[in-house]
Amino acid sequence: MGKFITQEGLKKIKEEMEQRKTTLRQKIANAIKEAKEQGDLSENAEYSEAKSQQAENEARIVELEVLLKESTVVSFDKDSNVVQMGSRVKVKYDGSEMEFQIVGSNEAKPSDMKISNESPMGKGFMGRQKGDEVEIEIPLGKVKYKIIEVK
Repeated sequence: MGKFITQEGLKKIKEEMEQRKTTLRQKIANAIKEAKEQGDLSENAEYSEAKSQQAENEARIVELEVLLKESTVVSFDKDSNVVQMGSRVKVKYDGSEMEFQIVGSNEAKPSDMKISNESPMGKGFMGRQKGDEVEIEIPLGKVKYKIIEVK
């Protein structure tokens, strides 16, 4: 089963892949070339490090290609007042206000308030509207959120 991804997430994956296939590949190739010119490769730390970076870079490129192939880009209807992928949801709980963005699981970054549509909170907010109260089971117990804005 494929993953869902926002248009913004798709753009970031394509940018990272392009950078890895061009700039980074060239930089690593140059480092390998320079290390080879130093002679004996058996005790050449620079050569080993560059080969390791090369393997990592190529593995990440394959990972990104698979992600692109298996991901479904979801469109964001900015005129909708229903929480969907890409929505920014402002909620109130315990007198505090927070704003989250609902994104695909591979784009999730809780520290940036980007939560996955597959997370308990993401699932709880999806399809809801301004004014809805949502009770979500989190590791600390049940928390009640009131949706005060969807954009």
